[in-house]
Amino acid sequence: MADYDRRSGGSRGGYNNRKRRYRDDDEYDRRPQRRRYEEPLHLKIRKQLLGVAESPLKKTDEEINSIAKLVVDNYEDTEIRNQFLNLAVQLVVEQPFKIPFIAAVVLVINLTKPEVAQEILAKAGTAIQEHLEAGAWREVKLVLRFLGCLQSLLEGDGVFPILEELFSRAVDLQTASSEDSLGLELVKIILLTIPYVMASSATEFEEQALALLEKTDIIASTPHALEALVNPYPGNDEEDAQEPQSFIGLLQRQLQGESQQAWKLACIPRPWNIAKKEEEGMDAPAAATKHALPQINVPSPVAPGPRPRLPEIYFSVYADQEIETVPSTADIASSILRDSLIDTINILDFNRNATAKFLIDLDCYFAADTFVKRATQFDKLRNVDEGRSTWKPEDVAVDAVFSQLLQLPSPEHKLVYYHSVLTEACKVAPAAIAPSLGRAIRWLYKNVDQMDLELVYRFEDWFSHHLSNFGFTWKWTEWVDDVQLPMVHPKKAFMMGSLEKEIRLSFAARVRGTLPEPYQPLISEAKEKDTPDFKYNSDQMSYSKPAQEILRLLRAKAPDADIQVPLTSIEETAYSLGVTDPHIPSTDAYVTTICYLGSKSLSHVLSQIERCNDRLLSIGSQSESARRQIITSVMEYWQEKPGVGVNMVDKLLNYTILTPISVVMWVLGDQLGKGEGLVHSHIFEMASSTVTKVTNRVRQIVMARNASGLPADQVAILDETLTKEREEMGKLFAVIEDALVGVAGGSVDYMAESADQDLNGEAMLRGWGRRWLRVFRRKMAVEEAWVQEMLEQGAQAQAQAQAQAGSMEGIDGLGNGGQNGKSDANGGTNGGEAKDEELDEIL
Repeated sequence: MADYDRRSGGSRGGYNNRKRRYRDDDEYDRRPQRRRYEEPLHLKIRKQLLGVAESPLKKTDEEINSIAKLVVDNYEDTEIRNQFLNLAVQLVVEQPFKIPFIAAVVLVINLTKPEVAQEILAKAGTAIQEHLEAGAWREVKLVLRFLGCLQSLLEGDGVFPILEELFSRAVDLQTASSEDSLGLELVKIILLTIPYVMASSATEFEEQALALLEKTDIIASTPHALEALVNPYPGNDEEDAQEPQSFIGLLQRQLQGESQQAWKLACIPRPWNIAKKEEEGMDAPAAATKHALPQINVPSPVAPGPRPRLPEIYFSVYADQEIETVPSTADIASSILRDSLIDTINILDFNRNATAKFLIDLDCYFAADTFVKRATQFDKLRNVDEGRSTWKPEDVAVDAVFSQLLQLPSPEHKLVYYHSVLTEACKVAPAAIAPSLGRAIRWLYKNVDQMDLELVYRFEDWFSHHLSNFGFTWKWTEWVDDVQLPMVHPKKAFMMGSLEKEIRLSFAARVRGTLPEPYQPLISEAKEKDTPDFKYNSDQMSYSKPAQEILRLLRAKAPDADIQVPLTSIEETAYSLGVTDPHIPSTDAYVTTICYLGSKSLSHVLSQIERCNDRLLSIGSQSESARRQIITSVMEYWQEKPGVGVNMVDKLLNYTILTPISVVMWVLGDQLGKGEGLVHSHIFEMASSTVTKVTNRVRQIVMARNASGLPADQVAILDETLTKEREEMGKLFAVIEDALVGVAGGSVDYMAESADQDLNGEAMLRGWGRRWLRVFRRKMAVEEAWVQEMLEQGAQAQAQAQAQAGSMEGIDGLGNGGQNGKSDANGGTNGGEAKDEELDEIL
């Protein structure tokens, strides 16, 4: 009974007690309380400033006021003050979208604590001075934009005196050379600052803006001599060529149009209207606080900066659409949006995820009615009310990425970075980005035969890479009619090149399974073999027995003397058969065996090359024909997977077994024919990568020569080496020019002697010759211009260093500098030893 009572609660009333305790738990939390964590104020300010305007769910006005209040109330705290000042200026040059919002925070703070604005201006002035002296022109532009947004709190004419000084330097540069591009960059900075000044809360600066526009018109409206070099749509001949749209020329015309419409600048956000409203409610003396702009000196001559510049062309993949999904080139928004996007993409190259997020959130950083809702379907744009924008934010963002991916002569970063940005954006917002990419792909494919050849191959690389990230899915049925085109047609060549590169990134059976039936013959069964057959396994092949012996010996890692025996046997047999050069068949057998043994992976082939390096070097040194036979053997073995062959030839170049001139002569001699060789993407890849190796070598020597503190004897050695390398580079380009001129003019022997000519095919081949010729002429012009510019910079730096050294010697002579001189001498010796080591590596 007692047990029963205990189980059921008994006389203790256990159930009722438990019930009462549970009811009390609802009213009182009996768990131990955690200490409340309050985020430090400096971290709170940092977080809010970093996140300003990022969320469409937050009101930007409230964010700006909150940040301003926190700063004003706690400005006496040194940590908070430093955090705000440093981060605000840092954001200006790292996150261009946020510049108007950072400026709005400063304007609101200025109403109650003007000394904060004064300190911000001082830091901005120091930053822009450093950027001017370093030639960091993008950073100069962004800090000037920030100051332009703050025009209303600046005394006098604000930023206009700096813009006038920049224009003066641009005139000097353009007067010195008609091919100067740095002067165009300075004018572009001026033109991109004016809209933000005119959109700011400052008034009565229309006269200064118009006066400056009249001056810049002289430079901006004059076509640059080098524009034709970077035209993305040169066509197949002069009649087909599209007139390139200069970015700076467009911007000049757009600003002139805006000046006639009272500077509407509708796309620029105006968060400073908060400060303007608060200022209107304040007393006149308090509201009138203004500050002098810090002293900023524009150097003369200006520093050119680290990157060579050519005229900038406006490129869009959404031109000629039925509905306007990106701003037209007549609208100032096209330039303002493009400039901010390009800066964001190129600044954040270290973090593709952050870049993709900024692109997706583009509509958060501009005026409310600039874009339609994200992921709006193209067909639904027809239902948008007349007078309202039909611009899709994802189209504008994708357009900007393609403008960099397809920039001539080269983009700022490696191409794979732009690939990764598009991939990441597509993963983050597939419903928005995927349809935009689809329309971009269709437009580019439609214009493949009109585009610059280098851009076609960049598009091909990106297209195959992008498909590999998304299951190789594409609507190939849209292009099914083009399968029947001849191999020399640009669209058929694009198809074949894309499929070949897809196979490189996967395997043939996988790619074939994604293709419709008409495309199946484009991928042969031989491509599905992981390892190509060793042709000498067949007894029907000449020299099969000694070649099999070479294979056995190399597998057994036999000494070189043993391998010489079957090689000699092949050469003797070839001589008896009347072969002109008996070394050719022996070289073929030896190199084919190396390819077969190294076919499992890149590490296998590198291991084989290193093991056989001495003999390969010996073969390569025999004659030009021997070196070209090495290439022939490699490419014949990998004929079904030419990308692997191209990679192996590249490694042989690195080991100096081959020479650049031998690769180019093989490409444009042995493989040229009537010009059919120019059609294959791997042939272009081989020629282009070889030329890039040579030009990079020249650039390394130039950079080493321009290093500060080099002794005269080392400069002399580098000058001698540079002269030799430039001569070799010139010879390489001359060989390319001679070969391609013949194809472009239809004077190649095979063309001239052909009896039954296919006139359409011959015309296409001549077009391929012209397209190749244009690419390599541009490469040569860019390299020559770069070398000349860098040598001039080096000469100026050397003259300045000598002048400073002379002045320092005069100062040292006034006092006892004996001990210091001894110390400097020792330091110079150590530095000299380090430089000698670097020089040895380069030479």
